[in-house]
Amino acid sequence: MAQATRVQIDITGMNCGSCVGRVERALTDVPDVAEASVNLASESALVSLASKGHVDRVLAALNEAGYPGSVRQAEAPRRDKSEEIENLRRSVILAAILAAPVFFAEMGGHLYPPLHHWIAANIGLGTSHVLQFLLTALILIGPGRQFYQLGIPSLLKGAPDMNALVALGTLAAFGFSVVATFAPSILPAGSANVYYEAAAVIVVLILFGRYLEARAKGRAGDAIAELVGLAPKTARVLRGGGHKDVPISDIAVGDLLQARPGERIAVDGVVTKGSSYVDEAMLTGEPVPAAKGAGDDVIAGTINGQGVLTYRAEKIGAETVLARIVAMVEEAQGAKLPIQALVDRITLWFVPAIIGVAVVTFGIWLLFGPSPSLISAIVASVSVLIIACPCAMGLATPTSIVVGTGRAAQWHVLFRRGDALQRLQNVDVVALDKTGTLTMGRPEVSGIFVAEGLEEDEVLKVAASVEQHSEHPLARAIVDAAQARGLALCQSTVVTAHTGRGIEARTDEHHIHLGSGRFMADIGASTQDFEQQAQTAALAGQTPIFLAVAGRCLALILVSDQLRDTTPAAIGNLKARGLEVVMITGDTEATAQAIARDLGIDRVIAGVLPEGKSEAIRALQSGQRSVAFVGDGINDAPALAQADVGIAIGTGTDVAIETADVVPMSPDLNGVINALDVSKATMRNIRQNLGWAFGYNVLLIPVAAGVLVPFGGPLLSPMLAAGAMALSSVFVVTNALRLRLLRPALPSKGTLS
Repeated sequence: MAQATRVQIDITGMNCGSCVGRVERALTDVPDVAEASVNLASESALVSLASKGHVDRVLAALNEAGYPGSVRQAEAPRRDKSEEIENLRRSVILAAILAAPVFFAEMGGHLYPPLHHWIAANIGLGTSHVLQFLLTALILIGPGRQFYQLGIPSLLKGAPDMNALVALGTLAAFGFSVVATFAPSILPAGSANVYYEAAAVIVVLILFGRYLEARAKGRAGDAIAELVGLAPKTARVLRGGGHKDVPISDIAVGDLLQARPGERIAVDGVVTKGSSYVDEAMLTGEPVPAAKGAGDDVIAGTINGQGVLTYRAEKIGAETVLARIVAMVEEAQGAKLPIQALVDRITLWFVPAIIGVAVVTFGIWLLFGPSPSLISAIVASVSVLIIACPCAMGLATPTSIVVGTGRAAQWHVLFRRGDALQRLQNVDVVALDKTGTLTMGRPEVSGIFVAEGLEEDEVLKVAASVEQHSEHPLARAIVDAAQARGLALCQSTVVTAHTGRGIEARTDEHHIHLGSGRFMADIGASTQDFEQQAQTAALAGQTPIFLAVAGRCLALILVSDQLRDTTPAAIGNLKARGLEVVMITGDTEATAQAIARDLGIDRVIAGVLPEGKSEAIRALQSGQRSVAFVGDGINDAPALAQADVGIAIGTGTDVAIETADVVPMSPDLNGVINALDVSKATMRNIRQNLGWAFGYNVLLIPVAAGVLVPFGGPLLSPMLAAGAMALSSVFVVTNALRLRLLRPALPSKGTLS
């Protein structure tokens, strides 16, 4: 769809996996919706629309389906679940208080016969049943009302959900008990028993399970809450000749703001006055504060040091780096992994199937069960309805994604696309760009060799005069070296860049070429006078750059880029995980092999032009191998897109980051290691959750139906079924929360919070 707009919608009323399928179907049935991904854990949907103006149709479709929604505003905080949790807590307490007398009056009499005799003698069994009826009715129309308000309409629409199962089960137990209390004569002899305690305790247990689940789901989104909390609520703005504290929402682009010592930067901007050091660890994990002065960029959420800074607002609201990070994490958390597609298809039909199983169970027990068969039929069918848990299946994947990507964000690793979590765990090869990835990305001139009769400064001046027109890191190194020597650069004319080879310039006096040995060969300039120095430098990992004037090679400039301190350990860590490590670089074979030898890199692909990187990735993918490519430059974007998983380290360009699947914000390979660990841990957690959710239902639904009874086993009580169902969902969410305990394999220098 051309110019699709992505909209995040908060949705209410989703309780189980079957709800997800129905909401998704309601959204995709809207003509303007190209794609919709619904997340049960975050209770939201990410919708791609032809135009944001069509969102009203989407909201209307959700409302008609019984799941009201609202558009999440960029500046708005995440939906606070504290009120929902508190309401559930009060409902659980009230339901438990009302259910306690019912439970003890009925079950206590079975467990301790003297209590039964005391009730019969002092209260009367008929009066006891009437009191149980009143208390249970209060529970059903009070704390348990939500099950019927949501479940019965879904049943009437032919799209039953988890609430429908609870409503059917509790109403069956309650309705039979009402008949046994007030019209026992219409029931078969010996079957006029009451099951008020089952209906009452089922509501208590399921409400308690939802309370625990809501608390756990609230904690699952803590990482996002911490990120949002980094932005200050107000800022000190220069207006009317003085400073005034105003809400962040009132700041406009171009406003001048002031950051006092210890305050957080309010919006992204550029310093216009003052100097200070700013702690940017929340973004990069780097512990050393960055020096800031006039002309330097500052980022919202970072902490000003001892100085006072005046800065001009450049990006506000959703455009700030912090807001983009939050949006990136939320989008990843709302993504749907390939593994989820099968789960969604199953859960969509799960509740109707369970109702069918309950009906069959009732019929079998009624026809073939021991007398009084009606009692056994009701108990077994109610147990089937109550024990079935589509919630656990619906929560198994999204909760792990929410917690896993949130934990990754705290390690400065952003998953731009949630499905990268699944793809990254299967990677066989990690291909690495060299400059800025393995190295510091700040090359320096390490040596100059000149033809007889020439001076170093003269050669460096000519080279820098040409290279000042290039943004390549090697070019910047030459220009910086000239400026450090105080050399005045000349203006070159007719400058032509030869990508991956070098640069050419013409002046009034000279025709200059500057670049690789291959570039010199292309123009017919012999490098023989400097070959020995060039080969020695290449073996030491330095990059040789030749200077030719009028077709004659006159100088050799050596440039070196120091390896990051963390690179050797990170390479060793990748290899310890059984991954093949490949370096792709435009350097000469000798230079690349020297670096690879020092680092223990398995394979080198050298002399690769920028447009050839994606072809190199394609070659590595042969034989069905999965390749992750790590880069940071604008020239890396095609390779990042070609790779099975593209990883752009956070010092990279916007183009590289926008093309990547994963963005470690730290400027080294530690973030790549941590991304791999989060991927494997999250997918392992998802498999555990799905194994539990499906195994639970496959094993316990037949038990609830009574398949063990012919072999001397028990007929499961509806109360035990309710307890098992509630604990099933709690287990899945709690297991996902274990991902919060993950520790990085390579130490992080800071956290986002």
